[in-house]
Amino acid sequence: MVTDPIADLLTRIRNAQMARHRIVEIPASNVKKRIAEILYDKGYILKYKFEDDSKQGLIKIALKYDPISKEPAIKSLERISRPGLRQYAKPAEIRRVMNGLGISIISTSKGVMTDKEARSQNVGGEVMCNIY
Repeated sequence: MVTDPIADLLTRIRNAQMARHRIVEIPASNVKKRIAEILYDKGYILKYKFEDDSKQGLIKIALKYDPISKEPAIKSLERISRPGLRQYAKPAEIRRVMNGLGISIISTSKGVMTDKEARSQNVGGEVMCNIY
């Protein structure tokens, strides 16, 4: 049983990249689907696909690598808020990741979004993870 599904998502992606896999399968949830959409929109993954099965469904993520050096597009996946210690931030307190080169994924009252979107909509929330 997984107690932290977001950390499980990040760990599966991290492990698949270290093993140079092209595709990683993750059990689906609405938050994980939104995180996959954000990663695709920001160019960190090639594609994602939602598949229904008899249980909760699957998310298939096609990982992105540099064509020349074969390095993964995602350099770091870091879980910030965790079940034992939740991290919340007001709109003015949301920090930039790698001086604006990375993204922070935040769960707000208006849905899961990036740090830039949260600042522009002037909403705070739980800082789930940083990606660069």
